[in-house]
Amino acid sequence: MLKCRSVWNKLAPLGRSSAAAACRRPAAGRTGLQQGGGACGVPAAAMSTGGAGGAGGGGGQNMMYFLLVGATAIGGGVYTYRTVRGDRERYDERITEITSRPTKSQQTSYIQSPEPDSVAAAPETEALAPAPQEESPAPVEETPAPIEETPAPVEETPAVEETPVVEETPVVEETPAEEPSAPSSSEDSPAEPAASLPVVPGHAPYLLIGGGTASFAAARSIRARDPGAKVLIVTDEPDLPYMRPPLSKELWFSDDPTVTDTLRFKQWNGKERSIYFQPPSFYISPEELAVAPNGGVAVLTGRKVVHMDVRGNKVQLDDNTEISYDKCLIATGGVPRNMQVIERAGEEVMNRTTLFRKVEDFKVLDMVSRSVKSITIVGGGFLGSELACALGRRSADSDLEVVQIFPEKGNMGKVLPEYLSNWTTEKVKKEGVKVMPEALVKSVSFKDEQVHIHLKDGRVVITDHLVAAVGLEPSVDLAKSAGLEVDADFGGYRVNAELQARSNIWVAGDAACFYDIRLGRRRVEHHDHAVVSGRLAGENMTGANKPYWHQSMFWSDLGPDVGYEAIGIVDSSLPTVGVFAKATAKDTPRAATEKSGTGIRSESETEEVAQSPVASTTPAPPSLPQKDDYGKGVIFYLRDKVVVGIILWNVFNRMPIARKIIKDGEEHADLNEVAKLFNIHED
Repeated sequence: MLKCRSVWNKLAPLGRSSAAAACRRPAAGRTGLQQGGGACGVPAAAMSTGGAGGAGGGGGQNMMYFLLVGATAIGGGVYTYRTVRGDRERYDERITEITSRPTKSQQTSYIQSPEPDSVAAAPETEALAPAPQEESPAPVEETPAPIEETPAPVEETPAVEETPVVEETPVVEETPAEEPSAPSSSEDSPAEPAASLPVVPGHAPYLLIGGGTASFAAARSIRARDPGAKVLIVTDEPDLPYMRPPLSKELWFSDDPTVTDTLRFKQWNGKERSIYFQPPSFYISPEELAVAPNGGVAVLTGRKVVHMDVRGNKVQLDDNTEISYDKCLIATGGVPRNMQVIERAGEEVMNRTTLFRKVEDFKVLDMVSRSVKSITIVGGGFLGSELACALGRRSADSDLEVVQIFPEKGNMGKVLPEYLSNWTTEKVKKEGVKVMPEALVKSVSFKDEQVHIHLKDGRVVITDHLVAAVGLEPSVDLAKSAGLEVDADFGGYRVNAELQARSNIWVAGDAACFYDIRLGRRRVEHHDHAVVSGRLAGENMTGANKPYWHQSMFWSDLGPDVGYEAIGIVDSSLPTVGVFAKATAKDTPRAATEKSGTGIRSESETEEVAQSPVASTTPAPPSLPQKDDYGKGVIFYLRDKVVVGIILWNVFNRMPIARKIIKDGEEHADLNEVAKLFNIHED
């Protein structure tokens, strides 16, 4: 039709010009009408016949014009007729093909056919010639193979052309989703398609290495942005993703004798919850991941990734199984650091040593604490002090002796100022713990069925069981095979601002060494960082391209009555300024969880944003009060007169304010005025 219109536009001016030329012929003059001529003085002969002379040219052009227009109209009609007829034929063929498809019962009869080889060969034949019908390639790939290989069903069903298409279409649409389960309903043949599904899927669009907090946060973020995403988590632990903080906190204060089996605990506010993020029903099995129509999250437990092929986008497991991926997250966390003197002490000492990290470690230590007479904890940091308080409180109801030794002058001496560290040490002693500060381990030996710890000052600690809580080593075993860079100063995989290590590979949690725009390159080993970095990595794996700017926080509780939250760089070697006030009954971890409704306080803190807080008008007492009771307060850590870290001591639900102060990066002439932002002087 477009061609006809273009021809018309070209020829119409020719007709108009020829007519105008005839009107301007001088021979006719103005007397044409009186001489019996036609309009414009043109003789009738000149208008109707192509006579000789000048009149003949105009008549020929008109004839040419009408012939072209007529030919174009005839051609357009022929084209339209052939197009409509072709569409009708293709429509009839499509209806015949749809009505010829086998129903669910017919598919079952094919499987039971005495000639399974021909049916099994159909997919191979189809793979060689995947598109016999260009108009509908997807249905041809899914189900027409039995029709091509077994002509009998095709001959039986074409006659049903008058059957309404609406009645047959639902069967066609449901066929792909039901194909794996159809053979299982047959009694004569086993569930061959179900048995053919691999225990380990060969491909995972989103592969998450590690089963901790960061992996679960990433999986949840991926599914939020891509509801149909198929996510596979591979973990070397036998458990589903769980939170680690309760292992050294609330679980030890449970009155339930079966707590090691249920792994449920009561928070400080009395509410009960499980350490697992989601029940097993939340996940799908790895076998179902490839065929799940709506995607899902599958967890492959008890398997470890030992090699990465970043060019081939695949990994190798410890049983030599390979899994390919589109996007991959490394969230392998870390492994507890051990002491060389313990490793050199021999097998007997190692069998009586716990490196606390996993659920199994909690179960073992809980059993040991009920069967031995003494336990010694080496380490005075967060984990060591939390376990000391937990075991010390348990010793009040038994004859268990709990000893804690560390090289610093007081508990958490690398984090807290010396005056606050000493106060904390006295608090730990009141929990029933024998604290031995400034104690350096020289050697460890086994004698008379007990572990002998020899200190450099000549003292010897004899114990039945040893707990090493001396830090965490980031797990970077995949760095060599994957060609990933490991930071020489902080450890962990170096990543960019979007937590990306290489193309299609992201890192989150304890194993990520990231660049902090305010505090420089860092590596953080805390729950809140695992949540936020995992969530951001998941978003970026789905195309968000967001930078990591979050200032993560961490918290530690020495029982239900003393706790603190911290953010930024908290290093006791930095200058500090502390502002304290008298504590009330509301200034405890127990009260904080009653208000927030969760013992994992970062879950509520990470979603809040500071909104220009109003400072308290209550006069502040002098900073650093020289007394034995530090009820509640704020400790500022300074570098070049700028606040780079803050500890909120028995002050809760104020972390967004602290985060904003560090983000601003300003110098403050009077930190007592800054402390008023936290309203610590109000009851």
